[in-house]
Amino acid sequence: MKKLIVATSNPGKLKEIQNYLIELDWKLELKPDTLEIEETGTTFVENARLKASQVAKALGEWAIADDSGLVVDALNGAPGIYSARYGTTDEERIERLLRELGKTDQRQGRFVCAIAIARQDGSIALQSEGVCRGEILTSPRGTEGFGYDPIFYVPQYKQTFAQMPPDIKCKVSHRGQAFEALLPHLSEV
Repeated sequence: MKKLIVATSNPGKLKEIQNYLIELDWKLELKPDTLEIEETGTTFVENARLKASQVAKALGEWAIADDSGLVVDALNGAPGIYSARYGTTDEERIERLLRELGKTDQRQGRFVCAIAIARQDGSIALQSEGVCRGEILTSPRGTEGFGYDPIFYVPQYKQTFAQMPPDIKCKVSHRGQAFEALLPHLSEV
């Protein structure tokens, strides 16, 4: 059984990644809380590569990392790589985003997810990126999910991420798309 360190201390993210990789006979583990990784990249891809590489090198194990966020066209790409730091709670992040968007009709946005897998020496073995385009609503809808899910509306499904059943969101989402692109190449790991 292969071991893969997930470059996060968040058990929720570990569970989500396990769901995408369920068909593989791999043991996934969280990185130790004591291992701090500073995200100094300027793109989602740079941050995913940096996190995977640093964790792999520090622990001498294969590592997987993702970096993701919401990119809003009318805000020149904000919150972007700072999506998680746009406020201290999901509610604060949503309130800030809606306040900054104001009454504009230009509400197009996209969720982006970059994933990187690093070898034990820190070199990158695989990477992928997924994008889900949608619109930012003026108020939250739905109770599923987390983060910006209640205000991110996917027109093809006529629902926000927070209104979608989890299995549909997994297929449609930026993270689902990134894993879909990665899965055919995982035999190389």
